[in-house]
Amino acid sequence: MSGGRCASVEDAVAEQQEQAAEDVMMTRIGQAVMLHHGGDREEARDRFLALWAIIGEDGDPLHRCTLAHYMADTQDDPSDELAWDLRALSAAGELTDGRVAQHHQSLAVRGFYPSLHLNLAADYMKLDRPDDARSHLRQAYGVLDALGDDGYGDGVRSALARLAHQLDEGTGPGPSGEGPVGPPRRES
Repeated sequence: MSGGRCASVEDAVAEQQEQAAEDVMMTRIGQAVMLHHGGDREEARDRFLALWAIIGEDGDPLHRCTLAHYMADTQDDPSDELAWDLRALSAAGELTDGRVAQHHQSLAVRGFYPSLHLNLAADYMKLDRPDDARSHLRQAYGVLDALGDDGYGDGVRSALARLAHQLDEGTGPGPSGEGPVGPPRRES
């Protein structure tokens, strides 16, 4: 076998191993999400923190975006929730459609933004920062066309409409975090 052929086989094997490792991380994030959805918020938060320690601030943007997006929901303090949602938005800015397609062919980065901005708008509303909330609502509305006509897309659109109405009426979640159910989260 020539040296060039051997190197390309080794590269292909290394790439497959890397993709398998990435799939394992998404699986582990998904398991923590299921714990949270099952009502074990504290255990989910602990697992997310352990996974974040592995991924790190400079890790795979898909992993960071996904984990931070769901970690925000496990927070007790609205300021902590905001910090995690900002991490998710920042990581989304580093994502490519190619990387997202490796995880699931039907996903595109642009489709992440309506929910990410909706979450930030809700966070800012909880923190009594209506101008920031409106800014993120506008950004979410600006990319709504990226969502499909399915249950997830309908849920995001409905949550946006509810939050916009609450902002217009001056009602909704305050610093205590009480208020409407937040936006839907796409299953990983």
